[in-house]
Amino acid sequence: MEKETFQIIKRPGIGNEGEPIKVRANFFEVTKMQKTKIIHYDVTIKPEVPPRLNRKVFNLFSEKNQEALGGVRPVFDGRTNMFTHKPLPFEGKSFDVKYLEVKLEEGNVPVARKRPPEDFRITIRKARDIDMEDLFQFLFAKSRMTENCQMAITAMDIIISHEISAKYPTVRNSFYTPQGARSLFGGIEAWQGDYQSARPARGKMMINIDLSATAFYEEGPLIRMVAKILDLRSPNDLRKGLSDKDRQKVEKRIKNLKIRDNHNPENKRKFKIEKLTKTPASHTTFDKDGSRIDVKTYFQNQFNKRLIYPFLPCVVVRKTVYLPLEVCDVIPQQRYMRKLDKNLTDEMMKFTRQNPNVRANKIHDGLNILNYKGNEYLKQFGMEVSKDMAVVNARILPTPTIQYHQSSREHRVRPNGGAWNLRDKKVANGATLSSWSVMVFSNYKHLPDQAIKFFVRELVNTCQDTGMNILDRDPPICRGNPIGNIEESLNKAYLNAKEKARVIKPQLILCILPNAGPELYAEIKRISETAIGVATQCIQSIHMKNPKKQYCANVCLKMNVKLGGENSFLIPEHIQFLIDDPTILMGADVTHPTATADDESPSYAALCGSMNVKASRYAASLRVQTGGTEIIIDLENMVKESLKAFYQTCGLKPKKILFYRDGVSESQFMEVLECELTAIRAACRSLEASYKPNITFVVVQKRHHTRLFPIHGGDRTGNCIPGTVVDMDITHPFEFDFYLLSHAGLLGTSRPAHYRVLYDENGFDANRLQMLSYNLCYVYARCTRAVSLVPPVYYAHLAAARAKIHSPYRDTDTESSKGDKSTATTIGEVKGELRKVN
Repeated sequence: MEKETFQIIKRPGIGNEGEPIKVRANFFEVTKMQKTKIIHYDVTIKPEVPPRLNRKVFNLFSEKNQEALGGVRPVFDGRTNMFTHKPLPFEGKSFDVKYLEVKLEEGNVPVARKRPPEDFRITIRKARDIDMEDLFQFLFAKSRMTENCQMAITAMDIIISHEISAKYPTVRNSFYTPQGARSLFGGIEAWQGDYQSARPARGKMMINIDLSATAFYEEGPLIRMVAKILDLRSPNDLRKGLSDKDRQKVEKRIKNLKIRDNHNPENKRKFKIEKLTKTPASHTTFDKDGSRIDVKTYFQNQFNKRLIYPFLPCVVVRKTVYLPLEVCDVIPQQRYMRKLDKNLTDEMMKFTRQNPNVRANKIHDGLNILNYKGNEYLKQFGMEVSKDMAVVNARILPTPTIQYHQSSREHRVRPNGGAWNLRDKKVANGATLSSWSVMVFSNYKHLPDQAIKFFVRELVNTCQDTGMNILDRDPPICRGNPIGNIEESLNKAYLNAKEKARVIKPQLILCILPNAGPELYAEIKRISETAIGVATQCIQSIHMKNPKKQYCANVCLKMNVKLGGENSFLIPEHIQFLIDDPTILMGADVTHPTATADDESPSYAALCGSMNVKASRYAASLRVQTGGTEIIIDLENMVKESLKAFYQTCGLKPKKILFYRDGVSESQFMEVLECELTAIRAACRSLEASYKPNITFVVVQKRHHTRLFPIHGGDRTGNCIPGTVVDMDITHPFEFDFYLLSHAGLLGTSRPAHYRVLYDENGFDANRLQMLSYNLCYVYARCTRAVSLVPPVYYAHLAAARAKIHSPYRDTDTESSKGDKSTATTIGEVKGELRKVN
């Protein structure tokens, strides 16, 4: 089907609902910038090397050829783009190509398995003149974004980052410094970084500055890193040698690590580790002058170097080049690219978690490192940046009222600070639980039956008090091995529940897990939902000893929705848009494989649609598609499933569709809008030729660096109060977007969700969409807190993660929104209607 062409809608006005306040945002105004043309050049550097070395080559070329460049100091992105504030002197009508040779000095050559290049050829070709007037027209809402305008913003990004990128390791828009680094585990350390990006706002350009963090290898002796990888106190503990298992563990961690040898101070060489030898240095031999010699003897004879650790393996850096571990040093500033394990992730989270005051102060410290005022490149391009964080207009939206069952002692509640509890409340529609069992993945010694029965009794009492109907208060208990046959264990629990209740199919298995490890949880969910066909509720054994009422209440909320119940809903005046006409809410997300996954790892698409006019129940449609594809390939059929579920549940055809789409970057807006809006319309037509509900398409972004800081007040964590909305000063010059902080902060600095309205047939003004989106955040079924995203998107994210667990293509880890690839095909399909996902 031919795609329709759409245009992103303009802002319908600024909202005025709620209490007006001022907040600080981590944006710094560009108070002065060049109004004349910026010149864009294409740069080719041969031979090809990584961006960081490209920058060294380019900066060396720039320094040594200032006369040829007419005193111009160009800026460079490390790849192909170069910008200057005026034309270069060698540019002419018939000749705009310049070849220049660069020879790298000692110490600047790259690390490679073969002999690294020393000579580079730089080719410079003029690409275009960037007319800055295009940018000003865009900022003042007089024209839409053009390629020329986008290039002007790209040029500003490179101007502000060029100098700092030459000094420090850079990852996209972030640079990292070793100051304040924190050692984690296994020779890995966390580095603090600063993020900077040029962002357009109404009538001005802003620089968004934020904190960033990533993991690096610790520099220093490789032998010390090996000891840390094996969790030993010092290299002395390595004297017993390495077991085969330990050797494999070390090899996996240090493969491709860059090192420098230290046994010959006059000729230190750089290498990249390929692997470890299976034999120690004393037994690893190679040919030397026609005879075999071991590495230990060779180093003694050749370098008068007596090895301290001859019983340890060597690193292999080329086919027959072996280096003892103790003569190798880890080259500094190497980023750790593998997925962090749970311990490293937890430590990294502690390192990055900053309360708002600390974060704001560190952002100002980053501004000092960036040193915009003293930056020669900014001066050359006539740029000046304010040193003060922007003060922006905001509002605090009123908190909605939540409805529970009429028989509750407190059937209506108006939350305070984004949270409330279930005391004196009963769920709106309590499910009945009559057939269930308990599967304990732990032995009697660690968790006796008495403790389990005590917890089950507390859980049942809480469920009853909360409005559920538990017919079987003493479910059968059975045990399974957490590293044994999980399917066999779950089948046993299934049969026990079935036999006791005398039913065809039991409703639930309560699984007690020994820890929070993801492997057992994933296997339980995969088997229960694809092989056995029964709902499971997983809890950790740590909660058995002293079951807290609040914890049991949260488990009750999850169980109730899994069994078809409803926990709460908003009173009609807070969802008037949904009440006026039958309206379906949809949330969509795509979860992609990580950069380290193999090429065949797929992406997982999920669509969650509401099933009633109160938007209190949802069903999910899931698909597996080619890895990295952001467009949801089979969206037409997924939307059809959601529309049918809505009609079958409440007997009404939705007249309006409010579609929230997660995980789309700005560069993908038009492609996603054109493909997916066309698919939504096609789904409607396929059900009935004349069926044309009004559609609103909203992208929800969480992967951004905007942070809001209260000037006065704030909540107990120092964050802005839930309901804080910003739709001016730092938003798009004229398109319909807003930042909404809908949840209460628990730890660190809260991140607002960024809502971007791409298409709207429902005539939303700013107030109506902001209020509806905020109010919906209070009816997330799994907890008694306002959440950071509208529930349909939250559910879609959970459903996509569940699809990954179900899929035979599972890779070891996933991350959201990696970007799109070329045309994709559907390689598999997982369909299911999930009342709720755990």
